[in-house]
Amino acid sequence: MNNIRLDISKAENFLPAGTLTAYVDKAKTALNAIETGKCPGNDFLGWITLPTDTTSQLLDDIKATAKVYREMCEYIVVVGIGGSYLGSRAVIEAMSDNFKWLKKDSKTPVVLFAGNNIGEDYLAELQELLKGKKFGVINISKSGTTTEPALAFRLLRKQCEDQRGKEEAKKVIVSITDAHKGAARAMATKEGYKTYVIPDNVGGRFSVLTPVGLLPIACAGLDIDQLIAGARDMQEATSGKVKAENNLSLQYAALRNVLYQEQGKKIEILANYQPKLHFIAEWWKQLFGESEGKDHKGIFPASVDLTTDLHSMGQWIQDGERSIMETVISVEHADHEVLFPHDDENLDGLNFLEGKRVDEVNKMAELGTQLAHVDGGVPNVRIVVPQISEYYIGQLIYFFEKACGISGNILGVNAFNQPGVEAYKKNMFALLNKPGYEAESKAIQERLRK
Repeated sequence: MNNIRLDISKAENFLPAGTLTAYVDKAKTALNAIETGKCPGNDFLGWITLPTDTTSQLLDDIKATAKVYREMCEYIVVVGIGGSYLGSRAVIEAMSDNFKWLKKDSKTPVVLFAGNNIGEDYLAELQELLKGKKFGVINISKSGTTTEPALAFRLLRKQCEDQRGKEEAKKVIVSITDAHKGAARAMATKEGYKTYVIPDNVGGRFSVLTPVGLLPIACAGLDIDQLIAGARDMQEATSGKVKAENNLSLQYAALRNVLYQEQGKKIEILANYQPKLHFIAEWWKQLFGESEGKDHKGIFPASVDLTTDLHSMGQWIQDGERSIMETVISVEHADHEVLFPHDDENLDGLNFLEGKRVDEVNKMAELGTQLAHVDGGVPNVRIVVPQISEYYIGQLIYFFEKACGISGNILGVNAFNQPGVEAYKKNMFALLNKPGYEAESKAIQERLRK
């Protein structure tokens, strides 16, 4: 099989001669620091060798659990937030029929997601949907105390037990959590739930290739062996042993940093022309945003779905402030063939497209947009994915993870922690009068009175 490909020529042209070479050298140093564990956050580097460390025994166990879910459930609710759900949702959405959820004859359960918001209407409507239905729950939380998933799991666990009985519910509730500690681990042990471990050395946004992502993906009927195989091949293709000019992750990390630090490109827009990749972009935004956004540094990650967003964001991208770079995920081969038909009246004037594939029209829109954006002053990077399959999605995931680690290290931040995430939680707990937050509550009330 081919690997995904990287074309940086339409971005490199924006740089003075020799500028990128200096950042490639920085990227090589950064990659070496990551692979030798000599970088900030080195206790969270387990993701680097995760593809090759994943055993066939673990994959077989996950597939066996997924088989139980598919046999016993019409719906499976994945409870988690951030990295605990974005990766699996990205892969499932990319690999699924766009209208699968409307097809009642589907052979696999519908995978739903909860615990990623505190929307009361969302939870009420989800519970209403699940009334009288055979459903199971995959609870993903290292601590078991994160507000959003803990709230959703409490509601769904009770509903599952009420509808199926406690003994049967045990067969369709799985906890993916810490190996030894935390509320989720304690509850799983007490109730006798099947469990999988979130490795201590893998952070949430890098966890899609652990059971966190693999179990929901397998439940959706997708091939996790191929997902891991793709990631494994990309692990090899992006290692420090590979020449810099052939290392996709290294080249991408170097380029985005030189554009940021030398050209003032503070925003990176990830674009795709395939609707199924929307949640790949959502996962990417968390990966880079949470990894690099520290110490008042970091490129702001944004995304657009094209051509859709050309009719909303296209004007800004073309003519707005020149603080942006654009990275396009380009899918080489579509799965289906739809030909443009002839129309005798030709009122829309589109008979010139007669007999062409819709994907050809889409590709020309992509090429035309690239040329227009480059002419408008937007450096353009193109990531070519041969087709949307588990294998190539596995490659894409690992490519971005490795590039993110290198890029954060070039930037000089700890790419593997997220200290800023706790600030809102402290304020929320204080406002809700959580025990132990009395001093914070008093301070906030004083601020609100001013």
